Amino acid sequence: MKLLVGLGAVAVPLVSARIVAPRGPSVSYDGYRVYRVDTHADVATVESQIRNLRLVNFSPGTIDHLDLAVSPEDISAFDALGLDAAVVHEDLGKDILSEGPLRPYLRTTESADLPGLEWFDNYHPYEDHLQFLEDLHLAFPDNSELVTAGASYEGRPIQGIHFWGENGKGGRPAVYWHGTVHAREWITTMTVEYLLYQLISGYLDGTEDVKAIVDAYDFYILPVVNPDGFIHTQTTDRMWRKNRQPRDAERCTGTDVNRNWPHFWNVTGGASDSPCAETFRGLSPGDTPEMQSLVAFTDAVAAANEGGIKLYIDWHSYGHLILLSYGGDCDARVENYERQMELARGTAAVVETVDGSKYTAGPVCDVLYAASGGSMDYVYDVAGAELSWGYELSPADAAGGGFVLPADQILPTVVENWEGMRWLLSTM
Repeated sequence: MKLLVGLGAVAVPLVSARIVAPRGPSVSYDGYRVYRVDTHADVATVESQIRNLRLVNFSPGTIDHLDLAVSPEDISAFDALGLDAAVVHEDLGKDILSEGPLRPYLRTTESADLPGLEWFDNYHPYEDHLQFLEDLHLAFPDNSELVTAGASYEGRPIQGIHFWGENGKGGRPAVYWHGTVHAREWITTMTVEYLLYQLISGYLDGTEDVKAIVDAYDFYILPVVNPDGFIHTQTTDRMWRKNRQPRDAERCTGTDVNRNWPHFWNVTGGASDSPCAETFRGLSPGDTPEMQSLVAFTDAVAAANEGGIKLYIDWHSYGHLILLSYGGDCDARVENYERQMELARGTAAVVETVDGSKYTAGPVCDVLYAASGGSMDYVYDVAGAELSWGYELSPADAAGGGFVLPADQILPTVVENWEGMRWLLSTM
């Protein structure tokens, strides 16, 4: 087994890098009612009215609506505001229970066979994701290596896998995906892992189109790039979004790593300068350990592969969206806009044929809102990717569960998006 930091040759033993998170008192969302609030394009007024209420904002930064989970103690006060609001879930705590318990990874064999697809029937503890990734590498040892992009604030490895086809590594353009930068978006972890699984299993099985895809590109896949936050959602607060980096003299913890990329970082309305906000951008561009790791890794991927980065996707939930740059400059269009939109719409059309899920494609500013310091803008402008997307998975909206997706919806979500990616990778 080989572990690489960045893309260099510094070996790090996986076992020594693992940290067991202490289990703190769990944050309860029992009785939290979820509302969709129509802001009538006046978000500031609505936010000022709800400022002193105990709630979780599911959709920070949106213009036309807010999805809010309001604590049972403040439901009456919220209702008394008379906002244009509709109840979409009566009890967030019950919704969280529908995800089921975290299931341990039961390895069915000690051989180099692929793990079983039953992995995708449930959500799993963070440590098991590392083992699952290692087992995929062991099943494809001559054409893959485990890579570490760097370390999180609490010292955990940002772990991934690099794999390639019959032409050897580094000689083809890169496909670069990562998930779970926002810790509560659990379906992104499972989706990225399913895509990885299908590419390796299809190659090993000799599936013609999958073999052609893997032979054409170098793949770099990081399923969890915010491990501290991800563990925090599993042990303490299911709705946590940011990393776990404290700020001196501030009472709030965490930075939104996807507002911390050092490109279009200080854009009015694109992020928050408050450490307590869900979209806190940090104190300076790229000042989180996770971002320093991701920038170095991204730049290394772009430099190491002939043809640079062909496709980058930052996987998120929720909303059924395929997003292009720009988020940091709402007056700009990417140079290859028409081609990117053609491919994004084509991907959405294929996804819809599987189970009817309708995805909308377009630039971040057009479809959602300004979002500065984001991954897609950096990877397109600075790292030079040909295609640089953000992808918002199931459900379609807060009424479908928001960030809380029942375990029985994992497979439908990952399968339909595998078909979309299979088409895209064969077409782009």
